[in-house]
Formats: sequence, structure tokens, C-alpha cells
Amino acid sequence: MQSVTLSLFRFGTMGDRLWAFAQMGLARFAVARIPGIGFHTLCGSGSGEGFTPLPNTAVYGLLATWESLEVARVALETAPIIQRYRRRSVEHCTWFLNARSSRGFWSGQEPFTIGGTLPKGPIAALTRATIKPSIMMKFWGRVPAISDVIGSDPNVIFKIGVGEVPWFHQVTFSVWPNTRAMDNFARTSGPHGQAIRAVRDGKWFSEELYARFAIQAVDGSWDGQPLQQKLEHAA
Repeated sequence: MQSVTLSLFRFGTMGDRLWAFAQMGLARFAVARIPGIGFHTLCGSGSGEGFTPLPNTAVYGLLATWESLEVARVALETAPIIQRYRRRSVEHCTWFLNARSSRGFWSGQEPFTIGGTLPKGPIAALTRATIKPSIMMKFWGRVPAISDVIGSDPNVIFKIGVGEVPWFHQVTFSVWPNTRAMDNFARTSGPHGQAIRAVRDGKWFSEELYARFAIQAVDGSWDGQPLQQKLEHAA
């Protein structure tokens, strides 16, 4: 069963942040040579709740697919480039996921293999969009209001906004206690619903993908909190 991983790294000193920024270009070849890695992309992140056009120079990530959870764990524990990221970061975490639904394309590909139905417990949602240059200002004018709403939602367990190319490629990742909580946010929050209607009516994206995942495992901590403990509490 395919495993999808989202690994996040937070860097402290300016030297480590500059190193991580440089790796957005330099690490591509080392990451591509990790045994067992499939589709993958290095990402930067947004500031605040993560869903903003302002970059966060402290946080970077790697999204990747693997043949199985076991292959993913071994690769991330042994790959030299991942070990360098971990040593230089002040904290890091990895979400191990299995796609249960996916529609759309990512750089012309369908990267996720569907592996069953959604569980009753915690789930993760990922959206990825390529924003049309002519719409960019309108899009980023909407996002801060959405960021405020998702940041104040008591149900969201984890959330971050990352991207491959600043301003034009946006990836949002969030974890929820169940599908009902996630659907309630998507359907009832004013700014989010308005943005969805604007996207559909105005065809703001040249490419988009929406996926939902079961959570296989989570390692590490974020914002000083052990994520496995946080996930178990929510469940």
C-alpha cells in the first residue's frame, strides 16, 4: 500500500535558515536518489498560520510517495540528506499517510494511489493549486481571511501552508478529528466558502488537486508538542 509522507523541519539560527533555503535547489538531486522514493517535491512555507503569501524562512518540507510505510520509514531514517535536515533543525515531524480519495493533477501527474475508504477517526486533507498569474492578487487577497478562520477552528489538529514556487504554487495540509469536522469547516465558514465559489466561477487555477488521507503514523513534534500524543487525544 502506497505511503505518502509530509516531513517538516523548523530551523533556528540564521545560518541554518540560509542553509535550508539553499537546499531548495541543491538538495533536489540528493532527494531524487533516496532509495524507494517516488513522486516528491521540496517546499517552503507561509508565515502565521501558514496560509499567507509571506514566506516563513524557518520552515521547509518534503512531500514524497513510497511503495509502503515500511519503505518510507527506512528511507527517511537512513537517507543522508534527511539526516542533515534533522541535525540542523530545532524540531521536525513526519506525517505518514495513505490516500483514500484524490482528484485532479499535480504537475500533470496523479501522484497518489487510493487505498480504501476514509476512517471514522482522524483524517488529513491536502489541496494543491497552481494559481493563474492574472488572478494572483485576487487569490492572495482572499487567503488571510481563510487563514484566520482555520486558525481559530477548535477542531483542527494540525495545519500548515507550503508551496513549491512562492505565490504561484500553493499546498495546504490540515488534520482533523473526523470527516464531519472537516466538512463543517469547508461548508460553513464564510471566507472559505466565498473563496471556493470565486475559484469555481472565475477559474482561478490552471491546475488543482484535492486529496484526503488516512493517517498511518506520525513521528516527531511541532510547536513543542508531540504529535502522536496530540493525535491520540483528538481521537
